[in-house]
Amino acid sequence: MADVSLPVTYVDGFHDKDAVQKMSYNSLGNTGMRPSVISYGASALGSVFRKTDNSESHQVVKYLIRNGINYVDVAPWYGHGKGETVLGEGLQGVPREAYYITTKIGRYLPEAEKMFDFRAERTIQSVDESLQRLGLDYVDVIQVHDMEFAPNLDIIVNETLPALQKVKDSGKAKFIGITGYPLENFREVLERSTVKIDTILTYCRACLNDNSLAEYLPYFKEKGVGVVNASPIGMGLLTDRGPASWHPAQPEVKDTCAKAAAYCREKGVDISRLALAFSYRQDIPTTLFSTASLVNAKKNLDCYYTPLTDFEEQTSREVIEKFMKPLNNNNWEGIEVKGYWDKLKASKVD
Repeated sequence: MADVSLPVTYVDGFHDKDAVQKMSYNSLGNTGMRPSVISYGASALGSVFRKTDNSESHQVVKYLIRNGINYVDVAPWYGHGKGETVLGEGLQGVPREAYYITTKIGRYLPEAEKMFDFRAERTIQSVDESLQRLGLDYVDVIQVHDMEFAPNLDIIVNETLPALQKVKDSGKAKFIGITGYPLENFREVLERSTVKIDTILTYCRACLNDNSLAEYLPYFKEKGVGVVNASPIGMGLLTDRGPASWHPAQPEVKDTCAKAAAYCREKGVDISRLALAFSYRQDIPTTLFSTASLVNAKKNLDCYYTPLTDFEEQTSREVIEKFMKPLNNNNWEGIEVKGYWDKLKASKVD
């Protein structure tokens, strides 16, 4: 008799059975997939945050999957192909049935004029490139990457998504997803698209400082669309270290989060633990985290498995009341998009 506590991605002889049984798995919309409640974003493998060691990166991939994480997200944009290549190397020797893997199309190179391309021809070509780098015949979900950077959503609806339907029909992807930061874009594309959209992925919107994704969850559930959450620590806002200089948040948000982190430090509490716990408790199928450090990979799993203490719970409530509620879900919609188009315009003048 099958062990009903084990997910379909469990492979006897590969997985740590005890670890898999400790993990929670949720339904992802109407896809039939059941991702782990915490999942792995492979952006760090592309050295986007720091210079990384490929050998350690491979260990991270195997460690996380062996210990129950079964959903892995990547994109050509992460290290401009490196993220997919390193991930593909790390997946060698891992049974294909042990994980779901998702990648993206549309965002590619750092130069403004080469960064985004949502045309059908480039979309189909990109999928083939990704599969080659990953060393796979298919991905579980193929996604449009940051669709707000397209000249308009008409292109996404009329050209990009129909191209992804062809990819799906060819067997190179099982499901189709869309990603981005502005939440209202998801509703517009879901309402307009003749192509069935199975998942959405957004980031920094189910956080202590901005939990506006919660307002959209009933709509996505009604549509049968699976929700993937990313950046539970707000791309560094909710850490002791603070965000990188490029972070697009307004000064008010950065200052408030820094004050909240200082408040937690005074109490001997790690704000990142509070942030992760806050995101994991949302009614969201899965939340991505990224690391290329084996030590940090283990810490992230431990953080999930170790509940907040009563004191941490109290501190979390205080942080929300004192710092986060006054922010009123302040966000940076439009700032990055404007910066991109300004940069693109300047590059054409040059």
